[in-house]
Amino acid sequence: MPSSRTYAWIAALFFLFVGTYAVVSLTVSPGQSLDTFGNIAQCLVPLVANAGLLLNAGTPHWRRNVFWMLAAMSCTLWMIGQFQWTYYEVYLHQPLPDLYPGDIIFFLRGIPLMAALALRPHLKRSELALRFGYLDFVLLLSWWIFLYAFVVLPWMYAEPALGQYNFTYDLITNIQNMVTVVGLGVLWLQGRGAWRTVYAHLFGAVAMYMLSSLMINVTISLRVYHTGSLYDLPLVASFVWFGAAGLIAYKNGNALDDLVDSSASENSDQKKGESIIASRLAMAAVVSLPIFAIYTIKFAHDSPAVREFRLMTILLAAVPLGFLVFLRQHMADRDRARLLARAEQSVENLQRLQAQLVQTEKLVSLGQLAAGAAHEINNPLTAILGYSDLLADDASLAEKPRAIAAKIRDQARRTKTLVGNLLSFARQVPAERTLLDLNTVVTNAVQLRALDLRNSGTKIELKLESVLPGVRGDGNQLMQVFFNIVNNAVDAMESHNGGGTLTIKTVRDRANVAIVFDPFYTTKPIGKGTGLGLSICFGIVQEHGGRILCYNGQDGGAVFRVELPAVLAAFPTRDPQATPAGSQVVKSP
Repeated sequence: MPSSRTYAWIAALFFLFVGTYAVVSLTVSPGQSLDTFGNIAQCLVPLVANAGLLLNAGTPHWRRNVFWMLAAMSCTLWMIGQFQWTYYEVYLHQPLPDLYPGDIIFFLRGIPLMAALALRPHLKRSELALRFGYLDFVLLLSWWIFLYAFVVLPWMYAEPALGQYNFTYDLITNIQNMVTVVGLGVLWLQGRGAWRTVYAHLFGAVAMYMLSSLMINVTISLRVYHTGSLYDLPLVASFVWFGAAGLIAYKNGNALDDLVDSSASENSDQKKGESIIASRLAMAAVVSLPIFAIYTIKFAHDSPAVREFRLMTILLAAVPLGFLVFLRQHMADRDRARLLARAEQSVENLQRLQAQLVQTEKLVSLGQLAAGAAHEINNPLTAILGYSDLLADDASLAEKPRAIAAKIRDQARRTKTLVGNLLSFARQVPAERTLLDLNTVVTNAVQLRALDLRNSGTKIELKLESVLPGVRGDGNQLMQVFFNIVNNAVDAMESHNGGGTLTIKTVRDRANVAIVFDPFYTTKPIGKGTGLGLSICFGIVQEHGGRILCYNGQDGGAVFRVELPAVLAAFPTRDPQATPAGSQVVKSP
């Protein structure tokens, strides 16, 4: 917060400017010298106002920056109009023409300030369509220019009349000033803390400017006004007050940041309200044109020249205003269409996720059922193994029964191995990193999937390197990786080509490419696959410090490549620099 010393300096500078102007106005006789002083002083005070206002335009908050720049633009437009006044009175030594086209600049100065009020910089927005703000500003500017041309310009060009011109100009200018004063008053009431203080000073500056404008217009009509008189004192004070408000806001910078709406983004009601207000104003701008036309034709008692001028103004204004409203509506519709597409995609993802969760629960139940059945199968398998061992080792039996008993024992052992793999795969236990033989893990995964391939057109071919470095990891998790990849390959080949050859190789390589798979993507229909398998594989491989890669094979089909860091001390290698051990799954049609 600014200290009392800061406020003291601001008050001293305020009274220095205003007091100096008052002293000169009282001591210098009306004439060329006083006119020169008054014009130069009134060209300088907008610069003082801009200096204070633009101090706040370098913050990280674009809304606040635009607010202060628009306020400064308002002062700049007034300064440009004052330059014209100075050119006539100081350089040409003649008064400004009564019907002067440059008066529109003094009128337009209020439009940037009105646009600034709509930004409400005390609120924080995470995402506001900046292009809509620019478009609304252009729309507002165009409508006010039309209003000026409709109300004021007929008495300059169609039917020149100084009394009507001054009356209509003062009327529309005072309405504009009143709108600005009311808008800042509302912000003053809505603001809190430091922002309320800033809005109060801006309200005071605008109110003083409105008062000075009324006073100067009245004295000009009474022909008692001259530049440099005390009638200009409120005008000079208003611009100095603008600069002081900007300086106070700059000194309150941290407090203004703290008082910005604490929510990370505006709520939906605020967004909806702003959107509705902006669209209603855009619609009112277009609807107002036929209303002005009806008034001109049916109710106004103007001369034919004024009526024709106003109707032509309406027709000319309809083109840019209609185009701006159409452009705004087109941009809004495009944004709505994009949001609708995102919403539909979100709904589809939620539906897919729901189906996947249901399918996952089914698989969990099926896994528990399979684990229970495997436990029950182990008991008779143990008996079969025991009796087959007795028969195979019984020397009193003939050779043929003993050979049959040995075959029974081998098949029972094979079945027991498969049941053990099934139990290991279905068991949910914490990850345990041990030294693994990658060939064994791949073989176990293939055995699980090969159980139902006897009557299928798909074949699995193993090409395992005999001497392969060891891998440190969790055998159950790695078997799940290879089982998922093999399962996806078999399903893909059977659904597209009725079968094919699946080649699985284990090699040593040093590839460094990693591919991330979409966790919610699957080519299988709902109920056939969860769409999570490849994502799970990627997560497991990544946890093991490895990489997974997918690409198209040169001879057709797809290739999935899984690389894991090798433990070189456990197995000999042919290349001492080759560190990763990998398994490669080649799927061909």
